[in-house]
Amino acid sequence: MTFATATASRATPSQADLAAFLLRVAMGVLFVLHAWMKIAVFTPSGTAGYFASIGLPAALAYVTIAVELLGGLALIAGMATRWVSLLLVPVMVGAAYFGHGSAGFFFSNAGGGWEYPAFWTVTLLVQALLGDGAYAIGNRAAR
Repeated sequence: MTFATATASRATPSQADLAAFLLRVAMGVLFVLHAWMKIAVFTPSGTAGYFASIGLPAALAYVTIAVELLGGLALIAGMATRWVSLLLVPVMVGAAYFGHGSAGFFFSNAGGGWEYPAFWTVTLLVQALLGDGAYAIGNRAAR
């Protein structure tokens, strides 16, 4: 049985390690950008107002911003990738249900449907199964 994590004995990463790396970094960048949009465009207080308008506690907006930003940075670095991926799943399920659920399935619908957050949830679960992949801090710490 093989695992999609780099080992110290391999000089070059496998294709599975590179795939996990690509997925991990792409999702990390997207989470950082998504958090940055909440900070710079919508503002934290505006995001809190939106959360309150859909029936969520306003304080949850600040938690969501922090989790997206720190989780994204951890994914980029490859630090605790499996756990971080699993931690981000409820954020995406919440976005799909509370933020986009009433707009229907397709993301092209007015208000953006839950298609994209649902897909992102699946990619997080795939990343949790794959692990760190290549070029991860987690791999260096294990050596």
